[in-house]
Formats: sequence, structure tokens, C-alpha cells
Amino acid sequence: MPLIQVKVKPGARLSQLTLLADGTYRADVQSLPTDGKANGEVIRLVSERFGCSRSDVTIRSGRTSRVKWMAIEA
Repeated sequence: MPLIQVKVKPGARLSQLTLLADGTYRADVQSLPTDGKANGEVIRLVSERFGCSRSDVTIRSGRTSRVKWMAIEA
């Protein structure tokens, strides 16, 4: 199960996932970090990028942080 590091920027105009030069991903999400909405949007972006279902993507650490470690099961 691969782990990826994702840096989240909430409140963006467009939702997108970008691979950075250092090997981490930057997730620009439109949602604000209230009630887990931003986390849900990050999970959706990662699942679309890697072609797996949302249930295959989990946040391993950083649920309340802007820097998250995410696992992909597929």
C-alpha cells in the first residue's frame, strides 16, 4: 500500500491535485476545513488521480493538519 504526502490548501478557486518537484502532492480544495469537508474533497481528488474508489483512500495521519499522509489500497 503506497503512502503519499499531501499538502492541503483550503478555500481555493478550483479543486485540483498537483505533483510537486519534491515528490509530494498539493491539493487545492474549494471546501473550508469545517466538519471534514476539506478532507472529503482531498480523498475525492486522490481517488480520481489514482483511478480507485474513495473507500480505497485513507488518511493515515494529519486529519486535522494541512500536511497529510494518505494510503492508497488499490
